[in-house]
Amino acid sequence: MATDLTVAAGATLGITSNEPADPVPLDTIPISPNGAVTDATNGATNGNHDDDKIVTVFDDPANFNVKHQLQNPWTLWFTKPPSGKQDWNELLKEVISFDSVEEFWGIYNNITPASELAQKSDYHLFKKGVRPEWEDLQNKQGGRWAYTFKGGKNANDDVWLHIMLAAIGETLEEENDNEVMGVVVNIRKGFWRVGLWTRSAGQAPKKGAAGANQDTDKADSKNRLERIGKRFKAVLQLPDNEQVEFSGHADSAHQGSSRAKAKFSV
Repeated sequence: MATDLTVAAGATLGITSNEPADPVPLDTIPISPNGAVTDATNGATNGNHDDDKIVTVFDDPANFNVKHQLQNPWTLWFTKPPSGKQDWNELLKEVISFDSVEEFWGIYNNITPASELAQKSDYHLFKKGVRPEWEDLQNKQGGRWAYTFKGGKNANDDVWLHIMLAAIGETLEEENDNEVMGVVVNIRKGFWRVGLWTRSAGQAPKKGAAGANQDTDKADSKNRLERIGKRFKAVLQLPDNEQVEFSGHADSAHQGSSRAKAKFSV
C-alpha cells in the first residue's frame, strides 16, 4: 500500500539537525499498530504523556513513542569520488538502513545534501538486500529510467528528496508490480543525473516457460514499465516536451551507461 509522505515533506516531521539533548532511541520505539499518519495524542500535550498513550512524532517530535513503518526497509548507499585507480567496491559504501518514516527524516536531516557532494559522487537508495549494481542478481535482468538535468537546470535537493519520498512511499508503481528496486542521483560536472532502477527491462519470459505468452507478456511488461516511467517523470515535474528514457542494464554494461540506446521513453 502506498504511503503519502507529502505532509512529512513539508513539515519534515519536526526532526531537524537541532536534535533534542536526549535523542529518542529509534530502535527501541515500537511500530505503530496501524501504520497510519494520524493524530494520536489522546489529549497528551507539552511532553507530558502517559505511558499507555500513543504519541507520534507529529504530536511531539522529542517524546514520541511510536514509529510509522514503511512497506519495505531501505538502505542508503554512497559512492565517493575516485582517487586514482580504485575498484567500484572500494568506492561504494553502505551508509545505513531504515524502515520507518521517522528514521528516514532523522537520516536525511543529518547527512550531506546532494548539492554539497563532490563531483563524481552518488547517492543510492535501494530496497534493503539489493546492492546498487548491475551484477546484483535482483538487478541483473532489469533496467533504469533516467533523466539528466544539464547545467544544474532545475536540479536541487528538493528534486532528490521527492524522488526518495516517492520510492519509500511506494507511489512509483502499483501494489503488485514489484518492479522498483531503488533510485540514484549522480553528481557530475555540469549536470545531475537521476535514475529509477527496475527489476525487469521489458523482456518477455524465456521460451518454454510455463504459461508464457511471448507477445502478451512482453507487451504487459513494457506497459508496466512505461506506467512507472510516467510516474517518475511526474515526480521530476518535467514539462511534456522533456523525456525520461529507459535502458536495460545489459545494454548499459555492454555499451556504457551514457551510450546505451534507450529502449523506450515517455
